[in-house]
Amino acid sequence: MPKKKATAKRAKKAPASPLLFADTQKSADQLYVGGFTVPDAFVSFKKGRNWYAVLNQLEYARALKESRFDEVLQLELWLEMAREKFQRAKVGYAELVATLAEEFEIESFKVPGDFPSSLAFRLVEMGVKLDVCEGTLFPSREKKSEEEIAMIREGNRCSATGIRAAEKAIRQSVIKKGKLYLGGKVLSSERLRGIIEVACLEAGSLSMDTIAAGGDQACDPHCAGHGPLRANELIIVDVFPRVSKTGYHGDMTRTFLKGKANEAQKGIVDAVFKAQQDAIQKVKTGVNGKDVHGSVVETFSRLGYETRRSENGAEGFIHGTGHGLGLEVHEAPRVSIVSNKLKRNAVVTVEPGLYYPGVGGCRIEDVVAVRDEGPELLSKYHYRWQLK
Repeated sequence: MPKKKATAKRAKKAPASPLLFADTQKSADQLYVGGFTVPDAFVSFKKGRNWYAVLNQLEYARALKESRFDEVLQLELWLEMAREKFQRAKVGYAELVATLAEEFEIESFKVPGDFPSSLAFRLVEMGVKLDVCEGTLFPSREKKSEEEIAMIREGNRCSATGIRAAEKAIRQSVIKKGKLYLGGKVLSSERLRGIIEVACLEAGSLSMDTIAAGGDQACDPHCAGHGPLRANELIIVDVFPRVSKTGYHGDMTRTFLKGKANEAQKGIVDAVFKAQQDAIQKVKTGVNGKDVHGSVVETFSRLGYETRRSENGAEGFIHGTGHGLGLEVHEAPRVSIVSNKLKRNAVVTVEPGLYYPGVGGCRIEDVVAVRDEGPELLSKYHYRWQLK
């Protein structure tokens, strides 16, 4: 006999509930969803439309007043429930999450790629189902709200404050035997970084990993710089502070030179400036970031600046044109060789650069919001680079 067709509809599987275990300093996702800072790792999760946080008595009352969570649960109470469930005196976050899953009737959790592996293994051993998210847990972070855009603009005000302090120090320095001196002492990359970071701190932000690199050091784009800064050499200053109040970043780069520039140095600065200004004007809703990047490559090629690779490294234009900016310095979207249509209200940097050992490095960076009518500049600082 032929088998009868099943008439009952298969029950629809519930979607996995997002789960985070992190502090807000390391996890932009945790800060994004909660909207307030917590220095120690804590559990947050979503069930239905609501986000929950599980916080200890140290943070609980503050979370009720300051956070965006729909409900804040008391860690101590839920740990007691976990002890009862597992019939043991000592329990940890794995038992806590398992208890939450049972009480909230959560079939599985979706976790980010940087979820702590030790906790993940323990949960799996206990029978809690985990799905590791491919890509970002919050695609919505790519498109900023007007409030977020204002926060990033504030971040760039702090960036400009740092760069202004660097320019002032370089301008006021004097040249002795080819080195820069400020207040009778050598102006080193380390000292210039300190000047920048103090200025950012006073402006309400924290600048970490600041770049103040001169000469051939600047030909490695992420080299922070070390040792004395020298006259007649290009100095890249890249400042990307995090605003203390909001957690949003600014990001701006300018290139300076104290003394007299040679023709080769003038050439690469002029080329980078032209490529950057042209690329900014191409940023618009729906435009492919790959095409913006391609326009920079074409500009450099047309002006005779080729990118070359060898066993010793690469020179020329050796990185992408830009990246998303927000709660992280580098986030989606990318403006690079990868095809990626820019979404309305995304925020991206535009920062082409040229790097030739023996000549030096130049990078110029600004931040723009992607709008339907074109780019909206969120950073503001002049482009005068030769300081006497």
